Amino acid sequence: MNVNTAVNLEDLRQIARRKLPRIAFDFIDGGVDDEDCMRRNREQFRRYQLVPRYLIDVSKRDQSTELLGRRYASPFGISPTGLAGLFHPGADELLAQAAKAADIPFLLSSASNCAVETAAKLAPDHVWFQIYGTRDERINSDLVKRARDCGVRTLVLSVDVPVNSNRERNRRNGFSRPFRMTPSVVLEALGHPAWVLRYLRTGGIPMMSNWAPYGREGATAAEVADLYGTLTPAPMIKWQTLERIRADWNGPLVVKGLLHPDDARQAAALGVDALIVSNHGGRQLDVAPTPIEMLPAIRAAVGNRVELMVDSGVRRGSDIVIARCLGARFAFFGRPTLFGAAAGGAHGIARALQIVRNEIDMVMAQIGCSTFDSLDERYLRTEDAGPDWGHAAPAAIELPIPNIRRQR
Repeated sequence: MNVNTAVNLEDLRQIARRKLPRIAFDFIDGGVDDEDCMRRNREQFRRYQLVPRYLIDVSKRDQSTELLGRRYASPFGISPTGLAGLFHPGADELLAQAAKAADIPFLLSSASNCAVETAAKLAPDHVWFQIYGTRDERINSDLVKRARDCGVRTLVLSVDVPVNSNRERNRRNGFSRPFRMTPSVVLEALGHPAWVLRYLRTGGIPMMSNWAPYGREGATAAEVADLYGTLTPAPMIKWQTLERIRADWNGPLVVKGLLHPDDARQAAALGVDALIVSNHGGRQLDVAPTPIEMLPAIRAAVGNRVELMVDSGVRRGSDIVIARCLGARFAFFGRPTLFGAAAGGAHGIARALQIVRNEIDMVMAQIGCSTFDSLDERYLRTEDAGPDWGHAAPAAIELPIPNIRRQR
């Protein structure tokens, strides 16, 4: 199997598995602790069925979607993913260019190997910049300033990493700071000679370019990575940090990682423009709820004050349709495009995006919906719906909202 014959995202994952050493593949593929949260992210999508409507003209279909004042060709984008250059040289740049070609947003991670200034030049209308709060308020402010100065329109603050998590696959493989290439890791990696040669030819661990300006002059990639590790995560980050960023940033501001309706309500009150409901792809808290579970409650909490998006567990075009029916305007995914990069560079990334776009188009036709914007809960049925569902009035189907006890 190769990129050209991949028919779904799982095919690209399997190609990447063959091409990457275990230490690199597991960094992309793994979750936290027992990886239950990562599995539940997929299972929750399977709770829903899409109920088709027939005898409707779907000969023309439009999946373009307006988001934060701009219309994109498809209702999905690329989530922020760090260290992409480890899986394919220049992967961040390739992701930015692929997003531009597909007319979708690419959320460049502040932990990327490509500097925000470079990515903004490659895809000025499609690159968003994602940051974490750091232990140094001056760096927080400077990252915001750099995004503004290079013309980035949308800033994303991720808030769901107060501390490092227990990613057991990484620990077993020695993927931590300081980086340890144990004999077993080296031996396994030698079974992937093409990756090893690229790794050696490009100088080993790639530079975290967004952080290079904050290190000493001439600092190595390892030294910059260590600096990043001392300044993030920042457990002291509070709502006041978000307030300061909101005051410094005039463009659209997105908060990524909130799961509680009360937090969503507070973010809306502080003037945030949009939320990405996310559990970090199951990589932070293994007992966290899934975004799909929490989306209806968050939608009820914020109303139309902010635009809602989701990520975590999106692997099919039907997932994005379901998320839209539950109230999310957009969906993001990160692992599939990293697997695409590992499987075939620019061609692999483009193939991942095309697969998802084709699946959305096919699902829309199958359920009798010609425009993505017109999707709503009327197309949904849950697996626990009662036997009389088919006799219900044609109004919107009632979806259960999780019972979240308000924190006092």
